[in-house]
Amino acid sequence: MKTNKTGRVLIALDYDPTAQKVAEAGFLLAESMNAEVILLHVISDPVYYSSREYSPIMGFTGYMEMGPLQSVNVDKLKIASQQYLDNSKKHLGDETIQTIVKEGDCAESILNAAKEMNADIIVMGSHSRKWLENIIMGSVTEKVIHNTSVPLFIIPTKKND
Repeated sequence: MKTNKTGRVLIALDYDPTAQKVAEAGFLLAESMNAEVILLHVISDPVYYSSREYSPIMGFTGYMEMGPLQSVNVDKLKIASQQYLDNSKKHLGDETIQTIVKEGDCAESILNAAKEMNADIIVMGSHSRKWLENIIMGSVTEKVIHNTSVPLFIIPTKKND
């Protein structure tokens, strides 16, 4: 028997290997709320996807086909990002999950997507970077928390040293 979903949970996934933890925790939250799930990936710095530091997760390997000169080809990144979200959806085992790929500032894109999709809650990870990095680069989580009225479910993703 199919039940009606009540509410929407927007899960923002970045390219960090800890995104799988965020996706799984957000999905469990949505299940407990009987809510729809929306997976979001924001392309904010296309050059990062072609760097050697990049670590694919849940099947997101589309970046490997791009050479250095193609690294800023946003259309290819959108396709690879969509494949990443599709693989995330498959990993979570629910074909009803919606997926969105946006381009731009991460925090702003998350806020816009939450508004556009009428999200009842936003799920995102917090990498707990060093304070100096947060001052210089800014924290996406901090920007979202200060600019939304939608409740946030923040998953700490700091790696154990």
